[in-house]
Amino acid sequence: MATGEQQVEVDGRTLKLSNLEKVFYPSTGTTKGEVIDYYRRIAGVMIPQATRRPATRKRWVDGVGTEKNPGKVFFRKDLEDHAPDWVPRADLEHSDGVSTYPLVDETAVLAWLAQLAALEIHTPQWRFDEDLEPANPDRLVLDLDPGKGAGLSDCAQVAQWCREILADMDLEAYPLTSGSKGIHLYAPLDGTSTAEEVTEVAHELARALAQDHADDVVSDMKKSLRTGKVLVDWSQNNGHKTTVCPYSLRGRVRPTVAAPRTWEELGDPHLAQLEFEEVLERVEDGQDPIAPLGLGSDEDAPAAAKARDRLEVYRSKRDPERTPEPVPGTEDDGEAAQDAHEALEAEEPMFVIQEHHASSLHWDFRLEHDGVLVSWAVPKGPPLEVDVNRLAVQTEDHPLEYGTFEGSIPKDEYGGGDVTIWDTGTLEIEKWREGEEVIAVFHGREDGGLGGVPRRFAFLHTGGMGGARKTAAAKEKAASNWLLHLMKDQPGADGTGTSDGTAADPAPLGEPITPMLATLGSRQDIRDQDEWAFEMKWDGVRVIAAVTPNALRLTSRNGKDMTATFPELDGLREAVDPEVLAAGETVLDGEIVALDGKDRPSFSRLQQRLGLTQERDVERARKDVEVQMMVFDLLVRGGESLLRTPYRQRRDALFETVGTAEHVQLPHADHGDVDHAIELSHRLQLEGVMAKTETGIYRPGKRARTWIKIKNARHQEVVVIGWRHGKGGRSGTIGSLLLAVPDAEGTLHYAGRVGTGFSDQDLEDIATRLRSRSRKTPPVDDVPAADRRDAEWVRADLVGEVQHTERTEDGRLRHPVWRGWRPDKDVEDVRAEE
Repeated sequence: MATGEQQVEVDGRTLKLSNLEKVFYPSTGTTKGEVIDYYRRIAGVMIPQATRRPATRKRWVDGVGTEKNPGKVFFRKDLEDHAPDWVPRADLEHSDGVSTYPLVDETAVLAWLAQLAALEIHTPQWRFDEDLEPANPDRLVLDLDPGKGAGLSDCAQVAQWCREILADMDLEAYPLTSGSKGIHLYAPLDGTSTAEEVTEVAHELARALAQDHADDVVSDMKKSLRTGKVLVDWSQNNGHKTTVCPYSLRGRVRPTVAAPRTWEELGDPHLAQLEFEEVLERVEDGQDPIAPLGLGSDEDAPAAAKARDRLEVYRSKRDPERTPEPVPGTEDDGEAAQDAHEALEAEEPMFVIQEHHASSLHWDFRLEHDGVLVSWAVPKGPPLEVDVNRLAVQTEDHPLEYGTFEGSIPKDEYGGGDVTIWDTGTLEIEKWREGEEVIAVFHGREDGGLGGVPRRFAFLHTGGMGGARKTAAAKEKAASNWLLHLMKDQPGADGTGTSDGTAADPAPLGEPITPMLATLGSRQDIRDQDEWAFEMKWDGVRVIAAVTPNALRLTSRNGKDMTATFPELDGLREAVDPEVLAAGETVLDGEIVALDGKDRPSFSRLQQRLGLTQERDVERARKDVEVQMMVFDLLVRGGESLLRTPYRQRRDALFETVGTAEHVQLPHADHGDVDHAIELSHRLQLEGVMAKTETGIYRPGKRARTWIKIKNARHQEVVVIGWRHGKGGRSGTIGSLLLAVPDAEGTLHYAGRVGTGFSDQDLEDIATRLRSRSRKTPPVDDVPAADRRDAEWVRADLVGEVQHTERTEDGRLRHPVWRGWRPDKDVEDVRAEE
């Protein structure tokens, strides 16, 4: 083989790779090998976007060069003559003849194209159908391109305006930072419109935006018209044009990516283009915002089809000719397959625990869910006593047929050893949060290993917030580690809950302590940083928790009792040292947060829990959104007040008194390094930093400069004073909310209107809240005539929150985005945040 060449196998395809150390991006030293590795690792999310689309490539065979000396780029449509036979392809007729295009339908194709230095993959908005004939477009695209003097933040604002129009057309918009200068917006289509029809709609949308926002938007392609404005390029919907494929690298000075983003990210004033390492980290953490546009992403696929997909790993590890285990898809699945079909039709799902004498003895715990047996290997077996945690390592999903399997797997085969059923029966799933938490009641056999009585177990994923960056292998290993424990609250023989102790009358709790408040500031306010400690600012709701051995009370900033809203925080009683609890009431200060899929606080998710008090409503909401309490201060310890104790000593006492629990976290603080704290908050995409003087005492209800909040984004609490009717897709509901903010004396002044950031559920909730608050006149006098048109006025007694980019000279909020209601705040608490 030639010097520098090596032969590799990618998904069963053999490729010859060469010159892997060649630098493609001189500014970062990114090599050809790293480019190939990127496309191999990103294939799982990129291929669904590119599948069955003709792929046009831009190649930089000598690398992208530098800003002063850019590398030469080759534009390629036709498939290379030396392409391997296995590369899928399709013909497309042009005016100058027929071209054969590669189809990026598998990982090996991406790796092969990267070997050819094809850094950028471009695709049209349509796919080939099953007969390899061009179909109608399945998506609409808008390319938001900033002219000279405009930037990415301007594109983000225009994207919000586009989103409103698309929403009126009943189209959901998905944004990408393009990897170049601007933003791409995609909206899925049903395939009934031609490319010409879609192009005309996109053109009309662009013209309407240019008319409504003449100072900010242009739809004409002339460069002379684009200075200081954003071009809404509608032309890429033409059936003969292409757009850079989502997740494609870009041939820029740095290895940036056409990266799918969330709408929340687009509201970040620090929004920037992402490079390939950042994108890989996001995807490997499970973030793929554009997934609904991918081919094969239909959430309504039949359960059996989903089960077949989930068994791909299982089948890849087993040869039906060499193992007695059931392998679905073979000609004879036997009686076990029939048992599986019966199990699918049963009212209650099944479980099985198998004792497995493999290279090391362990117990395989398998739960029926979504047409498969979700499986964990438990080395020490299921715990039969409470307060005992056992490691449970999640393994590949197994077919339902495995629920009746017993036998000997040959030694040389995967999992070789003897398998016997330890217990089996039916399953009551109480909670299933994918990848995070499973709680279920198991009804086994009378002579089974669980003892013939119902058992309530919890599987808890051990992944946590933040932490150091991990390799992909370390992340994969961490993702498989869970804890299994027998819960304290166990069902009785009749299925009702029982507890180990008798109920006692709750000990009386003292008057709630009003939270101390921080002053808005900046990095410049921290002069002698050695005198300060720095905590992360959590995007949630402030809470004061009073705890005794038999009672818990959660109080909001404005004194409302939230105990019934967050029943899972009853775990605070277990987190506090029992001896301290026995001595008297303990009071904690903290923040209630709801975490998103990347373990970051999400205020929008928390909205689904706020204000609920009925047990039925709370339990329904908990199925989708669980909360954590971030405890950061200790105010009373076992009846002893610590309010006049310095902050540093209160923090030390906090960590001595309280431990972490299932829904309780003790976030650490940086001491004396404000820049590291701010950098960390940006990296974790948190709300900001709380700076607190080490010697400061706790002053209930007071706003002091010994606590300074340094925010990464501008948020403003607002008072809702009215609403305007929606149009198009929002016809019959709310189009925008009219807002006011009090001045220093508490007098309300108009602050503008917000029409973005609402989910369908938000709109229903807002309509319900405002329905009973109607009034005939506006609560403020300074609403301009344009915003009074078709306005409906309401009492000014509800507080919400928006994110915005800046405040105009007349007090209007620029580019506001709705974040949600603030039931923990009263109108008199709201002030303009400068």
